[in-house]
Order: sequence, then structure tokens, then C-alpha cells
Amino acid sequence: MAYANATKFKLNTGAEIPAIGFGTWQDKESQEDAVYEALKAGYRHIDTARVYGTEPAVAAGIKKSGVPRQELFITSKLWNNCHHPEDVETACDASLKDLNTDYLDLYLIHWPSPFARGDKMFPKDKDGKPMVGDTDYVDTYKAMEKLVEKGKCRAIGISNFSKGELERLLEETSIPPAAHQIESHPYLAQHSFDAFHKQKNIHITQYSPFGNQNEFYSSGKDIGKLIDDPILAEIGKKYSKSGAQVALAWGIAHGRSVIPKSKTPSRIKSNLEGDFKLDPGDVQKIDEMDKKIRFNDSSEDFGWNFFTDLDGKK
Repeated sequence: MAYANATKFKLNTGAEIPAIGFGTWQDKESQEDAVYEALKAGYRHIDTARVYGTEPAVAAGIKKSGVPRQELFITSKLWNNCHHPEDVETACDASLKDLNTDYLDLYLIHWPSPFARGDKMFPKDKDGKPMVGDTDYVDTYKAMEKLVEKGKCRAIGISNFSKGELERLLEETSIPPAAHQIESHPYLAQHSFDAFHKQKNIHITQYSPFGNQNEFYSSGKDIGKLIDDPILAEIGKKYSKSGAQVALAWGIAHGRSVIPKSKTPSRIKSNLEGDFKLDPGDVQKIDEMDKKIRFNDSSEDFGWNFFTDLDGKK
């Protein structure tokens, strides 16, 4: 049973994306059960990526749930080693096969940065430095446009682009991105970048909507957990919601989808209950929590200087 009265947003393609999606990054071994639990709880938007290695588990969880494909919104992402235009369709086909579907609702360029072509997800030179490729992300995106024409992708988009990179993409390609998936939470609100997307009619999906809740982010270990912030807790009391649920509702109040992840059935369910309406005054209070703190910046590891014109760049 899909979550009753679930908020959905319209993409520039006319399709609808459920406001709360289920993120499947990390915990590869737990994902089949987690996806099954999520679908049972009422999620209908699943976010995965080639690099996560979770596409087969997502397919298994969907199969186990019995939820028909047409009820689902599935996003996957093209990895950096397949940016060459000749590799894009092959990479998409591999994702489709592992997801056991003949189309993706949304296919994103995971990062604007190319790696060397080949089977290695993280190619390194003899000194352990990333082996970068020379494909321009504009050419990668043009190859993705062909997948829309072929019906393999209902919509295409991007992830982790800077404003300058996005502006150039819009100038040089024909299909505007339907969505941009970026790190976003009350400590990294990116108000002006958000306004730019609204002006261009590009939907934003927030990854890491709980900020430094994820142990993966070493930079977030020396500050208090975002979801324990007293402002979120105080607002939560008013609605009988947790700080985490308030953080999700804040993203939704701004017209963005959010993709929390969890492998715990109770938390999977409670994250879905982050789809509720905050009063405008409360949204404003959370807006003012912005600390311009970015937890995810892979510039060094990927050999590309990300987010140069955005908040939170160190």
C-alpha cells in the first residue's frame, strides 16, 4: 500500500517524483531486506547508483514486495568510469539489467568528473592518485539524451554539479536536466542555488538530508549531530515529530525531494513520516540554521575541484 497522501513534485517532463525516496548507498548486504521493508511501509521512490553496487539488491527487494513497476519511481546514476559517450548506453543497460527493468524514471550523471575508461570503478596510477579521464561532461550528457529518445530513461539529470557547470550544461545541451541531486540539509541550505534551480525549473533532490548523521563524513565528527540540534527538536515537539522528521519536512517545504537511508525497519517507517507540513514560521527558523557546512567533497579523491562557486567550499 503506497503511503496515503504522500507529497509528490512535478518534474519538467510532466512526471511526478515522490517527495520522500529511499536511499540505498552503503550497507550493500542489507539492501534487499531494507528495500522490501521500505516498499512495504509505503515508499515508492527508490534511489540507487551503479557505484553503490546495490542495484541487484534493489531489484530483489522490489520483486519480493510485489509492488508493480509502474507504481515505482527508480533513479540510478552513471559512474565516472563510463563518461565516454560510447560507454554511456552500455552502462545504462547494465543498470537496467541489474534492476530488472526496461526503463529508469531518472538517470543522473553522478559527478561531473570523468575517470579513465575501463572496468575499474576507482582507477589509480602507480602513486595511488586517481586516473582521470578526458571526457567533457557535456558530451556525456548528450549521450544520455539519446537514451531518452530510445525510451530507456524517462528523464535525465545531474548530481554534484557547481552552478557554473550547470549553466554551461544548459547552454550546450538540448534536454534541460529534470533533477539535480545535491547534498542539502539545514546546515547547508544553499538558498541562492535553490532559487537558481527554481528559476530554471530543475527539481532538487537532497542527499544526506540528515547531514553529519552519516559516519562516512569525517568532517562532521567534530560538531554536534544535525538531527539533535535543539531548534529541530523544539519545532518537532509542536508536531510530535523527531528532529530527523523535521529536517525532512523542511526540504519538502522547499519543494525538494529527500532520500534518507536506513536499514532499520522502525527508522525506515519513521523517515516516511517526515512528509508533513511545517508552518511557514518554522520553515524560516530552520532556514536560519544554515551554517554553510558541506560534509561531502571528493575533490582530492576524484582529481576534480568540485563546488567552487557554492556555499560550504573549503
